[in-house]
Amino acid sequence: MPRTRIEALRVIVYVLLQMEILAPKHGANSRMSNFENRKKGFEGKFAHDQELQFKASARRNKLLGLWAAGLMGKSGDDAENYAKDVVRADFEEAGDDDVFRKVRADFDAAGVEQSDHQLRRQMDDLMVEAVAQMEKES
Repeated sequence: MPRTRIEALRVIVYVLLQMEILAPKHGANSRMSNFENRKKGFEGKFAHDQELQFKASARRNKLLGLWAAGLMGKSGDDAENYAKDVVRADFEEAGDDDVFRKVRADFDAAGVEQSDHQLRRQMDDLMVEAVAQMEKES
């Protein structure tokens, strides 16, 4: 055990040198550049994952809009336009509640009998389908 602060610092410096933290064998910038490379890699992966999540949500919302349009008796261009409205509804706030509220209100106005649980379950199922479709395409 070190008795003084100087001895304690010597032990710490020795350990850090052994771990190549103070003096890396591959050059002074090696460890930092590896860290920066890993950081950039994680940032790139995060951005890619966020983009995929956004695309999957948009696809799910379109599928949800087409499903809901069918239950409300819409078809053709009316169904496509309604699906686009559902996709646009997702831009009101973060999360799925804005989409849920839109479809819920439209169901209530059209007299469509679907419980909140059924609607949320359909949203979950369509997210799985949207992700599967995207995986198939890539």
